[in-house]
Amino acid sequence: MLAAACCAATAQASEIVTRNATDISLKVDRNGYALVTYKQGGALKRNLFWGAIGAKAPARGGKQVAFKKDFSGGWGTFKKKVWLTLKNSCSRYDGPQLAWVVAACKAPDGSYWALQSWQRMLPNLGETPWKSEQSVWELHLSHWQGELPKLDVNVDWSYSGRFQHLFGTYTYDGSGVFGFKSTSSGVPLDSFGRNVYLDTFDSAYGSGWKRENSFLAHAAGHGSFCYGFYPHKPYPGYPAGDRPAGQGAKYRITAIGPGVAPDVMWEGVGLPAFDKSNAEHVDLEATMNAAQLALGDPLCKHP
Repeated sequence: MLAAACCAATAQASEIVTRNATDISLKVDRNGYALVTYKQGGALKRNLFWGAIGAKAPARGGKQVAFKKDFSGGWGTFKKKVWLTLKNSCSRYDGPQLAWVVAACKAPDGSYWALQSWQRMLPNLGETPWKSEQSVWELHLSHWQGELPKLDVNVDWSYSGRFQHLFGTYTYDGSGVFGFKSTSSGVPLDSFGRNVYLDTFDSAYGSGWKRENSFLAHAAGHGSFCYGFYPHKPYPGYPAGDRPAGQGAKYRITAIGPGVAPDVMWEGVGLPAFDKSNAEHVDLEATMNAAQLALGDPLCKHP
């Protein structure tokens, strides 16, 4: 089994505020205007966001929700320095636990706002970044009510236990998260599509967390995805040399939130070497094979 579009390097992000920011702060007023203040390259920046919450279910030909934005702090849109007079009415965050959180708060209407920062652009196959853009920390803004998007992930074996493999679904508010159009390398070309970003811990790549790969959540399985930890030839533009199977002691998956919903992360443990004489291993593999088949995703064929 190969994950469809297994080597996506970039993806359309929900709401990227900026990259490599410091001294980050978040304020939200009673009218739903969010002011994100930060420093970048020594310069103070003030960005204003409003007009969106959560996400819509995917709809062919439709358009996902998105913030209205003013990177001048309000002057470009309202011809006044909104950043100077905006009064923060956002209280202490008491919502569900967030991954990669930098700042979060609860608005007067009960909705939540959050800033999250993580390294989305790391190169795949455990490679060390060789370009500056591959190691940037992106800052993402979200606004939502209710539950977070959800990653359900299972880990099993493939090719008669030779390799480890995982599969799962990405959903929000009861609907799958997926798009209808992408490039051949897996970059979403509509506002609904999302990649998931898989990291492996203490693997053949070395100690600590390394980016294994990034790939699409599939429309065919209503937000399903699958991936096998196999050896790889280097991708186009990558350093020369074959890459080993990246199975590790632990795995984590981070996904950009649909619409302006938050980014979410799943983490789980790797598996021991498959033992065909171990009844628990055999039962687990059979159960997981049936679970993947139940996804109804023709792109996820388990060898």
